[in-house]
Amino acid sequence: MSTPAGAKRSDQSVRLFQNDLLEALTHVHPIVPLLFWGPVATFLLWRSIAVHELPLFGLAGIAALALFIWTLTEYCLHRFVFHYPARSRAGKYLVFLFHGVHHETPRDKTRLVMPPAGGILVFLMLYPLFKLLVPAPWIEPFIAFFLIGYLCYDYIHYATHHFAMRPKLLHFLKVYHLQHHYGAKGIRYGVSSPLWDRVFGTWPADPRSRG
Repeated sequence: MSTPAGAKRSDQSVRLFQNDLLEALTHVHPIVPLLFWGPVATFLLWRSIAVHELPLFGLAGIAALALFIWTLTEYCLHRFVFHYPARSRAGKYLVFLFHGVHHETPRDKTRLVMPPAGGILVFLMLYPLFKLLVPAPWIEPFIAFFLIGYLCYDYIHYATHHFAMRPKLLHFLKVYHLQHHYGAKGIRYGVSSPLWDRVFGTWPADPRSRG
């Protein structure tokens, strides 16, 4: 992962912009995604039940589908967008701006969850596709549970860098993600689930492999 001149790997924050406002937008308190997206998901679920009167069995099915699609989205964004092998100077800087900075300073608490501006951008790109594939009114609970999947990912990611995560499953996710940072390159892109690493061959044959 390429870094701008002068950037050093540490637990300290790396300044990305000289402009104070732009720089401030790259930092976010971990509670912000929940406060921003939580009400959106809650409102859509309320509409699904109170306005559209969708059956609970159907909501359970759409929840499973949305969470499944989230894991694929998470994997694809992480592997093909955030780790895009840019060649131009501008492209390398954009990759660093969106994700490389996290690899440069993986314990920077203000850059472990996605700022709302970035989340909105990704959502605006995905929503037209989801709207084509999921009919109304099911699109509303689908988006709600998709956002819940995203929030779970965000906080699992935050926790892997700052908490012990002693329960067996959570500890596995912590170790798995830290191996993405400190192990062999080009593997372990799943954060909330290793499923798609298995499917697409980015799950290492030897879990101790460090490249």
